[in-house]
Amino acid sequence: MTQHVRAIFISDVHLGTRACQAERLLDFLKVYESEYLYLLGDIIDFWAMNRSIQWTQVQNTVIQKVLRRARHGGKVFFIPGNHDEVLREYAGVAFGDIRVESEWVHETADGCRYWLIHGDEYDQVTRHHRWVAVLGDVAYNALVRINIQLSRIRRLLRIPGYWSLAGFAKQKVKKAVSFIFDFEDAVAHAADQRNMDGVICGHIHWAADRCIGKVRYLNCGDWVDTCSAIVEHLDGRIEVVHWGADPSRKRAPVVADESAPVQGNAVGNVTGSASA
Repeated sequence: MTQHVRAIFISDVHLGTRACQAERLLDFLKVYESEYLYLLGDIIDFWAMNRSIQWTQVQNTVIQKVLRRARHGGKVFFIPGNHDEVLREYAGVAFGDIRVESEWVHETADGCRYWLIHGDEYDQVTRHHRWVAVLGDVAYNALVRINIQLSRIRRLLRIPGYWSLAGFAKQKVKKAVSFIFDFEDAVAHAADQRNMDGVICGHIHWAADRCIGKVRYLNCGDWVDTCSAIVEHLDGRIEVVHWGADPSRKRAPVVADESAPVQGNAVGNVTGSASA
């Protein structure tokens, strides 16, 4: 079952919260082995942990697996996000075999240059209205908790597939969708100014692979609701992997067909849910 890829890009795990789907991430990491592992922010949710700490043994195992990869020669980079921003003051420092950076440039096997960031600096709400961002974070976590209960009810009723309440809310709220595309455009524009072929980020919990002008914009998604990541194959081909968002089911890995950049909206979850 093990698949060897050149690089893995993960963001928005939110360890320390009840909503974190650490079991799914651990399953993913057991299947995918890589030379590079990039952690693109909000890996540990210090915002939520200031309110209450929900730390499980599986979350400990995720941390141990990342540390083990670094010890065994994997190149592990950690780019902090806004939820783990306390670690940004250590940019340029290596903790053991894990290197902390504020941003990074990854060159693929076929010579493309991708700018790696978390992305919150291009979110005007997070930058200038932190209290609104914290309130939104609380509301989002509430939606995810409600969704867990809805998933249990759907299983009892034997309703097939996975349905994301958070994803549904984003699709239906016009301002939220507008915010997502404003964010994507801003990030892609910044990457273009840096003469990059593409950008890989996180932050908005909305997995995507699309061309914006000359830039390929990729978003890792999250490990709270939809469970998605980005991988670079040995030949340099990059794609979004949707692992399946229902933590109660052990699914085989499902890989979206993203052999070339796609135009248009974010890549939909292949299990049938809306990306969030």
